Amino acid sequence: MNVSGEGVVVTGAAGGIGKALAARLVREGARVVVNDLAPQATERAAAEIGAHPVPGDVASEAGIASLVDHARGHLGRIDMWFGNAGVARGQGLDASESEWTTSWQVNTMAHVRAARLLVPEWIERGSGRFVVTASAAGLLTALGTAPYSVTKHGAVAFAEWLSATYRHCGIVVQAICPQGVQTDMLAAPGPLRDILVKDGALTPEDVADVTWEALQDGRFLILPQAEAAEYYRVRATSTDRWLGGMNKLQQLIEGAETD
Repeated sequence: MNVSGEGVVVTGAAGGIGKALAARLVREGARVVVNDLAPQATERAAAEIGAHPVPGDVASEAGIASLVDHARGHLGRIDMWFGNAGVARGQGLDASESEWTTSWQVNTMAHVRAARLLVPEWIERGSGRFVVTASAAGLLTALGTAPYSVTKHGAVAFAEWLSATYRHCGIVVQAICPQGVQTDMLAAPGPLRDILVKDGALTPEDVADVTWEALQDGRFLILPQAEAAEYYRVRATSTDRWLGGMNKLQQLIEGAETD
C-alpha cells in the first residue's frame, strides 16, 4: 500500500500508540495531522515526527468538527482517519456518572461523530479508510474497569457496522485491538497489569508495525498479540467456559489485593 501524499489524521497522537502510528505513516510518505488534548504535547510530537499539529478535544461534536475542518484546510482532503484517542475512567459499579459519560464520549462517540463528517465524502469519492484503536478490551473484557470495557466494545461494534454497511463503497474499516502495550495506561503496578503483560507487553512502535502490515491487506481485526484471536474464538464458541475463566482471574486479582 502506497500512502505517499495521502492526507491522514491521527487522534490521541501526542504519545503512545497514536504517536507511533503517526510517525510510521510520516516515514511512509503520508501527510499527517496529529491531534491530542494538550496543545504543547501535541505540538512537540508533531515537530518530532514531521507532522502538523491540531490540538483539541475530540470528546464533543464541536471538537470533532473543528479538527476535521482544520485538517481539511491543511491537507486538502482526508484520505485516512485513525481514531486513537481513548481514556480509562472509573472501575466497577462505583464508577461515577461523569466517568461513564467521559468514557462514552471519547471511546465511542468520537468515532461516530468523525464518521458522520468523513464517510459521505468518501462514498462520493469511492475510497477512504477509517481505523479505530479499540483495545482487546473491546473484543474480550477488561477486568477492573467497566466503563473502559463497555465503551471499547461499543467502538468495535460501530466499526463492524461501518464495515458491513460501506465496504462496497470502497471504504475500508479496521479495528486495532492490542492487549498490554507500554503506555501510561499500563504504568500502574498490580495484578491486573500482570495479567495484561502475560502474553508480552508490546511497544507502541510494535503496534504501529503490525498496523502497517494490516493496512496492506485491509483485514478488519488488527491483533498485535496473536493470542487475542484464540481468546476471541473461545469467547464466541464456549462463552460460559470463557466467562468462568475470566471470573477465576477476577478472584486471583481480589486475592492478590487482599494479601
